[in-house]
Amino acid sequence: MRTSTKTYSGWGRVKRATGHVARPEKPDEIDITAPAIGNCRSYGDASLNTDGTAIDTTWMDRILHFDAKTGQVTVEAGMQIGALARIFAGRGWIPAVMPGTGFATIGGCIAHDVHGKNHHIHGSFGQHVVKLTLLQNGVRKTVSPKSNKELFAATVGGLGQTGVIVQAVLQLMPCAGDVMMVTEQRADGWDEFVALLDASVATYTVGWIDATATGDTLGRGILEEAELGRGIVPDSKQAKSVPFNAPNFALSAPIVKLFNAAYFRRVPERGRTSVKPIGDFFFPLDKIHDWNRLYGKRGFHQFQCVVPVERAPALREMLRMIAASGLASPLAVLKRMGAGSAGMMSFPMDGYTLAVDFPNKDGAEPLIRTLIDKTAEIGGRVYLAKDALATGDQIKPMYPNHAKWIKAVTKADPDGAMETDIIRRLNLRTPL
Repeated sequence: MRTSTKTYSGWGRVKRATGHVARPEKPDEIDITAPAIGNCRSYGDASLNTDGTAIDTTWMDRILHFDAKTGQVTVEAGMQIGALARIFAGRGWIPAVMPGTGFATIGGCIAHDVHGKNHHIHGSFGQHVVKLTLLQNGVRKTVSPKSNKELFAATVGGLGQTGVIVQAVLQLMPCAGDVMMVTEQRADGWDEFVALLDASVATYTVGWIDATATGDTLGRGILEEAELGRGIVPDSKQAKSVPFNAPNFALSAPIVKLFNAAYFRRVPERGRTSVKPIGDFFFPLDKIHDWNRLYGKRGFHQFQCVVPVERAPALREMLRMIAASGLASPLAVLKRMGAGSAGMMSFPMDGYTLAVDFPNKDGAEPLIRTLIDKTAEIGGRVYLAKDALATGDQIKPMYPNHAKWIKAVTKADPDGAMETDIIRRLNLRTPL
């Protein structure tokens, strides 16, 4: 199989790799043992293999079979989750769990056991994988929650360390239609925001939070609640691109603070309800191609953690630190999570998750490392799909099944051929 030398990066554009990349059109063309990558929508170094070889699966993007009675669909690993939603929503089916971008591949969704705006009800992506096919040293192996259970659990959320995911059978969820009925309401501070999250009975909930707010307004934001429905689909605005890297002042603290204040006030005090295309609700930033350029040449970091329900006040303290730093961007999200997860190294846990983007400027890395420390202190977790700064000593205790995962991965890949930059940075295949 041919390879070409390529320099590529995670979505945050802070971490980069140069190495050989192969791009097969079919799984049968894969004749090397190397880690797989997709659209590289993980933010840090999870999809990078510096000085090594990677298998780009994005051309392996076919729908192989669909059962209209059961809603089970068989797809290749390079299929994009957003494309799957567009194809099937009008036919009464939708992926049960979708992350914040439709450009994530199915293989990536499995490897990170992604979660969505309905995690508190429908759990993680891996819980809706009926079975998947791995390629290990040229040999195909089918695994599921019922057969090869240990290998399945090590693969889902396992950062691609058990083999190349080449296809999967997914259980789609019945849906009433292909539009979203969305209700937005303002929360004037942290306590009100958490109360709204806890009281919500909507299938989909997500909160935008003003990470620049201080004092009595600390933790203010907008809660969106949504349900799938049927109706006239409003026109979705044509996608736009960011043609160049934004200048450093574009996300300066005063500008971000002004933007956040205006964004908060765009929702009336009484709230409002609207109808949106499914893509506009699930993947709002996908309408801006290359939006990561808004952070400039140096890129950006995202910090995302989840903390237990009883430690929610700790997130308030994190927000206080973030607001005081003046480093936050307008992109900050607060969600309520349930207990659902499918893999040994899956991120989700019952609690609250906070995600904040930071331009890669002076002061950002020390702040994020402090936030990681605080997450560890209170029994929370950091999302490896977003991380670029944690250490192995911080991460390993966060994941109680880490030792079991090592055993399964060592059995599946004894020579370490599937190791990537994040695995090496965290020394993740070695016990604490």
